[in-house]
Amino acid sequence: MNDRQNTKSPSDAHNKHHAEKRRLRREASHAASGHKAEKAGGSRPKQDGEFNVREGRVLLYGLHTVRHALANPARRKHKLFVTKNALARLECEPAWLEKMTVEETEPRQLDKMVGSDAVHQGAVLEADLLHSKSLKELSQSPLVLVLDQVTDPHNVGAIMRSAVAMGAGALVTTNRHSPAESGVLAKSASGALDMIEHVAVRNLAEAIEELAALGYQTVGLDSEGGEILEKSLTVPKVALVLGAEGKGLRQKTRETCTTLARIDLPGEIRSLNVSNAAVLSLYIARRHVDGAR
Repeated sequence: MNDRQNTKSPSDAHNKHHAEKRRLRREASHAASGHKAEKAGGSRPKQDGEFNVREGRVLLYGLHTVRHALANPARRKHKLFVTKNALARLECEPAWLEKMTVEETEPRQLDKMVGSDAVHQGAVLEADLLHSKSLKELSQSPLVLVLDQVTDPHNVGAIMRSAVAMGAGALVTTNRHSPAESGVLAKSASGALDMIEHVAVRNLAEAIEELAALGYQTVGLDSEGGEILEKSLTVPKVALVLGAEGKGLRQKTRETCTTLARIDLPGEIRSLNVSNAAVLSLYIARRHVDGAR
């Protein structure tokens, strides 16, 4: 580039300055309008996605998500908001709708409930949050997945889908530093949220130790692990432990796992997105536990 291309003209700076002033004026005007609305009506106007939900409940949306929630006997359902077309596409069994209210509505009303950016496909379900199980209740499953502070709901939702597809019996997460059950998480899981048991624990290291006491080989996935995953699996029951993207497993988690292993990647990239690592490691572990039966 020549000097003329690299140097901003005075008019560029002038325009930028006035654009910034206009932006600040708009923000001040919007804030003032909201304040006036609160004084006049007692509260500001509701925005998209601000439907009031009682504590302990969640709004689930999307055809797959809603259908699997309706089919889950462990999930308490309260009200289904649905368009006529979506109700037909849900193909509900009559028993699913017996103890709940069904309200036929329009897509624009659903937009107001869950936000215009949410892909609700004409169906929104108000339901109770799922209850966490204990590790002992799940000890019969040969394959369990443990997440060490994976916080992105889209990643966790994708991981749930993989866990269900590979026949994992449970997903173990921490009470803190894990995404709360939400419409976004459920939509990302595409029904899997209601197809796998959940265990939320206060202390992950203690939970890993309990899994080991229940007969699981607790295997921490680490790109620098000393063994290849396939060769590290030695017992019929496996608990795979995956860490957050970037920081990976915490030091205490690494020290608590009975084994640290890596996925053998022959290419130049030595690590994977956590959701991709989950599906690949689950596939490897599933082949192992099936062969050990």
